[in-house]
Amino acid sequence: MTLAISASADGRSAVALAAVCLSALMFGLEISSVPAILPTLEQALHTDFRQLQWIMNAYTIGVTMVLMATGALADRFGRKRVFVASILAFGAASLACGMTNSVPVLIGARFCQGLAGGAMLVCQIAILSHQFRAARERGMAFGWWGVVAGVGLGFGPIIGGAIVALWSWEWVFLVHVALGIVTLLLAAGGVRESRDAEATRLDVVGIATLSAAVFCLAFFITQGPDLGFTSPTALSILSVSVASFIAFVVAEKLAPRPMFDFTVFRIRAFSGAIIGSAAMNMSFWPFMIYLPIWFQAGLGYDSVAAGMGLLAYTLPALVAPPLAERLSLRFQPRLVIPAGLFTIGLGFILMKLGSGAEHASWLTMLPGCVLAGVGLGLTNTPVTNTTTGAVPAARSGMASGIDMSARMISLAINIPVMGFILVEGVLFSLKANLPLGTDASTLRSLATRIAAGAADSSGLGGGDAIVHRALADGFGGVMLYGGASAWLLAAISFMVFGGWRRLAIR
Repeated sequence: MTLAISASADGRSAVALAAVCLSALMFGLEISSVPAILPTLEQALHTDFRQLQWIMNAYTIGVTMVLMATGALADRFGRKRVFVASILAFGAASLACGMTNSVPVLIGARFCQGLAGGAMLVCQIAILSHQFRAARERGMAFGWWGVVAGVGLGFGPIIGGAIVALWSWEWVFLVHVALGIVTLLLAAGGVRESRDAEATRLDVVGIATLSAAVFCLAFFITQGPDLGFTSPTALSILSVSVASFIAFVVAEKLAPRPMFDFTVFRIRAFSGAIIGSAAMNMSFWPFMIYLPIWFQAGLGYDSVAAGMGLLAYTLPALVAPPLAERLSLRFQPRLVIPAGLFTIGLGFILMKLGSGAEHASWLTMLPGCVLAGVGLGLTNTPVTNTTTGAVPAARSGMASGIDMSARMISLAINIPVMGFILVEGVLFSLKANLPLGTDASTLRSLATRIAAGAADSSGLGGGDAIVHRALADGFGGVMLYGGASAWLLAAISFMVFGGWRRLAIR
């Protein structure tokens, strides 16, 4: 990688690229490797299903909260300075994750990881844009950055499973301490400092209100079954979420330099692409959190085999983007993005059929996993290119921020949504197959344990068969939700892009 860049850029820029790529690798691994070890965490730390959700969602919410703020901070105080600080924070949070046996501490450290990871992500783009000015060099740098980030996302499941098999779950986090030290040294020696002389003050009100809205909604969905969705506490939390979002919209409309300029949604191409961005994170990405549970608890594989199974889900997303680029040039993103979303939905329906097969295995899941990954690969790159290309160049940074925020907010909300559907599906199946009169609280407690992968059949008349059937029914509901949401948003995206009218004009 360094040699390839050195031919067209100076050595310092090559070192900076290595630092950016390593930080992208860390960010991707923390998204895709941790889901593969959730069943292990459930056993090692004696977590319940809600805690497993928060272990994942704390990272996502942290990323969401810091995305828009980091750009302004980096512009004002220096991109290198903020980048170095975010690497230090990410390493420290990773050390805390790996050194604790307390679930609340792990969740808190994951949140700090998310804050640091989101800051690293924003700085990566800003640093590459400043460090590589020539078009050819910039294209090469972003190409390597994309490849390394894709490796982190695509191979994360097998890396996480292998680390657990060879060492222990703690090293899934501790490995980032070593990577962070190397990245820090490279960044200190290679990244040039840069600032925006016209940078204004931070949009604190916008950041606070949007963060509160997302956090409260995720909390309402996750804790709703325990609190009671209609209880005063739950309704109060939901009210805070709604009020915070309204306050965010008002604040952004009144701000002289808002971090969200809602006028860009009048551009059909931008709005159609943003719908695609949200759709990927209503289906493909949140389901990656739960798929390892199905592979291990539902199909009986160990962590390494489950990680290998997840490769069928993630690797096609790395192979398909070149095809997506060619299709976008020939048929335009307004067709490719909805088609990619439709393919994701079809993959989910095939996974549902595969999970419900009489002798379900990784082979029955394989066609759906591959197709969903191909659909993501067809959608992801055209969405990114369209959101930034549909607006004037001066607003591309803001457009990219909205795109990333749409992804992270959708992910933060749909992790608990899928978890809720999974538990309710398991509970519905248990009620249908267990004797009438079974205590409701006992049934819900059993449903959450089964959904977390703790398939305890003791005390059940039908034993393992009932537990497996309940888990299959629960996951079938989640897969149906993923497929239906992808298809629905594919149709909405197609219509927002202009639908058949635009095709007829063409």
